[in-house]
Amino acid sequence: MPAFPQHVEEFQREVVDRLTRLSALAASGGLDRAVDLLATCIASGGVVHAFGTGHSEAFAMEIAGRAGGLIPTNKVALRDAALFGNHAISELTGEPPLERDPAIARDVFDTVVRDPRDVFVIASNSGVNGSVVGLALLAAEHGHPVIAVTSLEHTRAVEPKHPSGKRLSEIADVVLDNLAPYGDATLSTVADVAVGAVSSLTAAHLAQLLTIGTVTALTARGQEAPLYVSANVPGGHDRNLAIEARYGNRLRRSA
Repeated sequence: MPAFPQHVEEFQREVVDRLTRLSALAASGGLDRAVDLLATCIASGGVVHAFGTGHSEAFAMEIAGRAGGLIPTNKVALRDAALFGNHAISELTGEPPLERDPAIARDVFDTVVRDPRDVFVIASNSGVNGSVVGLALLAAEHGHPVIAVTSLEHTRAVEPKHPSGKRLSEIADVVLDNLAPYGDATLSTVADVAVGAVSSLTAAHLAQLLTIGTVTALTARGQEAPLYVSANVPGGHDRNLAIEARYGNRLRRSA
């Protein structure tokens, strides 16, 4: 097999190096500002709203609604404009992609059941698409702290697509670099186009580090850290539902 084991090792190095750097950042206090915002939000009865489009939606799924994760979390998605708003399902597909449309941000934002205590965590590798920037602007305008997860290398190399001329990194209260390279893919020696994207892996690592840090902070304050138990263990589902009920319709769980 031509060079595949070599490429596997190269990709492993690219991934492990970035995960190691992010872990070192967390250990040295580099995530503390974000963790403090999240812990304060949850301790006060707030909800963390996580948003991402395209592959960055995977980051929101890491933050909201999974085993070992925080219960007062809400995954926000473009499809919410159709599921809970007035847009047709057919609008979610086509060219250009809906994530580039600045106008959709308002419609998605309006579907979120918000409270002044809430925090928004928004992931976008490029950090320039209209929906992402628009939603970050709306969250900030309404007084919600915004935490951004983005590739600083990529976002600095491309032009903003929102009418404001802003990037996600220029709006957020806290910016976390996912360490993905420009274009996301890491291996340029396999074919004529680079392969081996890393932003989903590094963003997922950041999501879990933020969760662990927030739980640690809450515990240190002597406060409850409301966490999900896997619904696939006996009693887990009923336990989770009982805690979710405290937040009423502020939490949204969909297929």
